[in-house]
Amino acid sequence: MIGEKEKRKEKEGKENVEELKEVLSVVSKEVPALIKSIIASVFSEEAGRDMGKAAAAFYKELKDAGMPEETAVKMTENYVSVFTSLSDVLKGVGKGGKGIMSAREGEEIGEEISRRIKEKMAEKRREKREEKEEE
Repeated sequence: MIGEKEKRKEKEGKENVEELKEVLSVVSKEVPALIKSIIASVFSEEAGRDMGKAAAAFYKELKDAGMPEETAVKMTENYVSVFTSLSDVLKGVGKGGKGIMSAREGEEIGEEISRRIKEKMAEKRREKREEKEEE
């Protein structure tokens, strides 16, 4: 009896170690890829065009609504500064620096990482089941 319990605990321990290895493997691959894709989406030529279009549309809407020129320009500058601030944060992260990030932003990134890890873990489990079924 004692021998079986010890064997079971040892087996569970090995399974936990393997699962931890899988999680760390996924994290080490997914986190850098996630950061790179975020940076690429913010600093791409297309993102620049989109930001310009968004700023122009924002300004136009303000003017069409009767906003005075000076106010519309200031509000548009503030609107664009939001994008600039985000890009500064991402630059810091991309260079290994410490970007300033709100708790909410950190939480959202954490949730995205967690989601991707779970997806990859489920995919690996499916692959293992399929391999066992083939044997």
